[in-house]
Amino acid sequence: MRFVTLCVFMISSFTAHSANEGTGSTNEFDWNPVMDAIIKVESGGNRMAKNGNQVGAMQITPIVVAECNQILKLRNSAKRYALSDRFSVKKSKEMFVLIQSFHNPQNDVEQAIRAWNGGPHYSARKTQRYYEKVLRHLRDR
Repeated sequence: MRFVTLCVFMISSFTAHSANEGTGSTNEFDWNPVMDAIIKVESGGNRMAKNGNQVGAMQITPIVVAECNQILKLRNSAKRYALSDRFSVKKSKEMFVLIQSFHNPQNDVEQAIRAWNGGPHYSARKTQRYYEKVLRHLRDR
């Protein structure tokens, strides 16, 4: 359900955030520790995990794939993601970084974790347990 919330907001906010598209330095930020912790929480590292329409190690929905493709189109990139790419840990991580570069150009780790669980307009209260779980995995690295 958390990705449905994330996805609905992402689609509705696509135009509003397009002005930030080139302002982030996400390409220089190392999201790997955060992504690895999210993978442990979401799927226990199982790249074939399925939960409804959420699949893969990071439990990505079709709407997230569509959002990534919209961002790529906006950036005049010929690259596109397929639904099957959600089963690739490498491509799932690429999609996460792409989403962060567009919606979180400040590279705010807390925002990234909470938004992955509760959408960009997440409730701190509703995402607190998820945030704490991911932080525990980050600390245990």
